[in-house]
Amino acid sequence: MKVVLSGKHARLALIAVALAAAPFVAAQQAPAQRASGPAAAGQPGAPEPGNQRNTGPNPFAPPPAPKINPRTQGPLDLSGYWVSIVTEDWRYRMLTPAKGDYPGIPLNLAARAIANSWDPAKDEASGNACKAYGAAAIMRMPTRLHITWVDDDTLKIETDAGEQTRLIHFYSAAPPDTTPSWQGYSVASFEGLRPRGFLVPVAAGAPGSRPAQEGYMKVDTTNLKPGYLRKNGVPYGAKAKVEEYFESFSEAGITWLIVTSVVNDPEYLDQEFITSSQFKKQADATGWNPTPCSAK
Repeated sequence: MKVVLSGKHARLALIAVALAAAPFVAAQQAPAQRASGPAAAGQPGAPEPGNQRNTGPNPFAPPPAPKINPRTQGPLDLSGYWVSIVTEDWRYRMLTPAKGDYPGIPLNLAARAIANSWDPAKDEASGNACKAYGAAAIMRMPTRLHITWVDDDTLKIETDAGEQTRLIHFYSAAPPDTTPSWQGYSVASFEGLRPRGFLVPVAAGAPGSRPAQEGYMKVDTTNLKPGYLRKNGVPYGAKAKVEEYFESFSEAGITWLIVTSVVNDPEYLDQEFITSSQFKKQADATGWNPTPCSAK
């Protein structure tokens, strides 16, 4: 049977055929376009400036956060004296565990072999009595902290246990080319910023002493000298990285500091080693008693 279409119906049929064929034509052209690479600006097929579907800038992206003065404009100021409150892992923190006593740490076989051969006398004789006082473990020590500002962009954390000093650098991208050390090189930033009182009604520090926002301090530490996660020889290596989160709040007239530490070590750990340590703020230097490192 022969079908004859009127002029109007014929045009509609041609449009339908063209639409159906469009994906096939585009698919045939795509390989050639991918092979030849993106067209230069101003040529047919070139991305439109600012087009989100291509490589241009996103006009709806928020502007970058302004650089602030960490000392005077940061969401929290940790200056002062603090004392550690040991409420868990007491026998691993207040006492030196026996050789081979390392539950709770995801050690690989190489690390277990090192821990099982721990010899504190050998560490002392070689000048390595501070191996358990490095940045990956110092915050777990039963210690007091003295935190001060060196300048507007550098925070200093001193410990009386082992007489260690950590420098926390804001707005620093990478460690300088220096010899690895127990405390390594630490880079900090303030994160989780939100209006003060949004979730926590009482913020750290004296009322009105900080800007109207709250958040936490993130610290990344690298360039570490190999040391111990516990005093009984549980090792971490030169490739270890420490990621820490410092949070503070006040409750019932007491100001607390919570330090969550995440240790990544591809050499000796099968997975991340995560701990959380608590400190209470003191009114003054009462109890501050700097003592040298001890291997035992």
